[in-house]
Amino acid sequence: MTAPSHIPVFALYGQTTPFPDIVYIERLADRAASGGWRIDAHRHGQLSQVIIIDQGGARARIDGDECRLAAGDFLFIPAHAVHGYDFSPGTAGHVISLPSALLVSDAAQSPGVKAALARPLRGQADATLQRLVALLLEAFAATGRFRTQLVLPLAQALLVALAENTSARAPGAAPHRDGRLMRLDALITAQMAQGWGVADYARALQISTAHLGRLCRAASGMGAKAYIEQAVMDEASRLLAFTRLPMSQIGYRLGFDDPSHFSKRFRAARGLAPSAYRRQLEGRMLLG
Repeated sequence: MTAPSHIPVFALYGQTTPFPDIVYIERLADRAASGGWRIDAHRHGQLSQVIIIDQGGARARIDGDECRLAAGDFLFIPAHAVHGYDFSPGTAGHVISLPSALLVSDAAQSPGVKAALARPLRGQADATLQRLVALLLEAFAATGRFRTQLVLPLAQALLVALAENTSARAPGAAPHRDGRLMRLDALITAQMAQGWGVADYARALQISTAHLGRLCRAASGMGAKAYIEQAVMDEASRLLAFTRLPMSQIGYRLGFDDPSHFSKRFRAARGLAPSAYRRQLEGRMLLG
């Protein structure tokens, strides 16, 4: 299958119409079966998703990495992550789509929760997660007067349970993610093509460059310049993996006027030239 010239951004897969509900849940087969049990690479700008596998399995591709999902597994995909799936025919389970606004709830604002949900998560659904999913499915299907008041807290509890599941398996507690760093992440996504530097982002956040550096270092161990560079190179990796855009166009989209400068920076960050990185991923997909 030929890769597209861009990475599609959907509300729900295949749809650009507004998100249909406060939270949306559907069976895996509702979309996967009609597409030959394949979901092509795409991303969501303002929502995250939880995949729950009840039976069957899938090969998931997330930002250039691959993992296998089996019965009893869950997969959490944060907003903006590029993902696609090859499901085994007949796979059963659910896709729970959660708007990013749910992450501003009091529960989700607790220290460590946002940090834990900033990256894809995969694991076995424990008893707590299974109970929450069952309750959420029941509330979503309800038609009562206070349906929304039932669905929202259960969806927020699901997000917290996912973060807790990850924290229980990881050594130490996840660091608190400052709200200004969340705004920085959004600004990097919005202004990437403009080639902004540290001073531009600090000005937009109305803080000093030194303060921005301290925020980035506290959250990631990197200074502000390295933090921004990593976000840009992550997006470059996605575009190389999931589109057929020429290297020069990818560089322009990421704020590089000179393609050779983009190639040099990418090589320094990933250890491979952009063209070699793309060939490596193509070879991996053919072998898979």
